[in-house]
Amino acid sequence: MQNILTREVIRAAQKAWGEGIIKIGETFANKGDYRKEAENFIAGFYGYNEGPVLFKPTLAAVEQFRDTFEKALSYFIGGNPDLPEDSGFAIRRWVKVQFRNAGILIAQDHALAMGNYFFTDAEGTEIKVEYTFGYFADKEGNIKINLHHSSLPFTGTT
Repeated sequence: MQNILTREVIRAAQKAWGEGIIKIGETFANKGDYRKEAENFIAGFYGYNEGPVLFKPTLAAVEQFRDTFEKALSYFIGGNPDLPEDSGFAIRRWVKVQFRNAGILIAQDHALAMGNYFFTDAEGTEIKVEYTFGYFADKEGNIKINLHHSSLPFTGTT
């Protein structure tokens, strides 16, 4: 199969990912089925059905790594008693998500992107987060994430 990963495809996947985060929060705010929205988001963007996913969310400190669909779901919407630190990142009600890539590497059938993304909440507060995402195309040609590491920038001294 010909490699369909290009910088334009990765940027489009990033834009769609940000829109998906916003949609989960909107669904939650409108008292809709935000759990189903989040499940569809994870199934659509992450490769848990195709193989291992290395996911280290920004605000996860106790259960730092989310190697299963259910652990990822907990991070995005909270409510899992086994993961009490999760308050639901995606239901915070983000209104804007913007990626600024430091670089995108395309290597055969995988791509890596690293940079900052910015989340703006309903009150207008913007949070800068560092990220590295790994991408691949599944058998149907859908772009999936199999590496997601994000963290808040270091602001202190050692």
